[in-house]
Amino acid sequence: MSDFGETWRLVRGRFDDAVSGLSEEQLRWRIHPESLTIGEMALHVAGVEISFISQLKGETPEGREGQLKAAATDGVVNSEPFPFILEEINPALVDWALATARAEVEGMVENITPDIRATQIKSALGPIIDGTGAFARLAYHPGYHQGQVHLVKTAPGFPPQ
Repeated sequence: MSDFGETWRLVRGRFDDAVSGLSEEQLRWRIHPESLTIGEMALHVAGVEISFISQLKGETPEGREGQLKAAATDGVVNSEPFPFILEEINPALVDWALATARAEVEGMVENITPDIRATQIKSALGPIIDGTGAFARLAYHPGYHQGQVHLVKTAPGFPPQ
């Protein structure tokens, strides 16, 4: 297992567990007007993974995966609208997004070559980073949002199961 693989699997698994089984209403509930919903957070986590891996592979995702890649930045770190409208966010979409992104990361995280580590990509926050930096961020990122999911799920007014 790579130096990042074990951490990413643990942290991503905990994020997946935190959002698993939530209803459409819970995925769409917004704690305040400027925040992401849990569904948007899940699409964003998957979007960052798709963005980083596709850049490391030198590929440009199209269709639904391209829309998912846009969730890495649009409506999160820039002023563009979030690429998925609230009404389309549901458990099936979130499950698809997380599974799609997981498959992409798993395909690379176990065999990070020196060339991949040296590849330069654009981070979701803007700076240019190398592959090592990309995997360090991928290992941390779901945990950051898992903490946010916990805060949303325990907030007054969060819809019951």
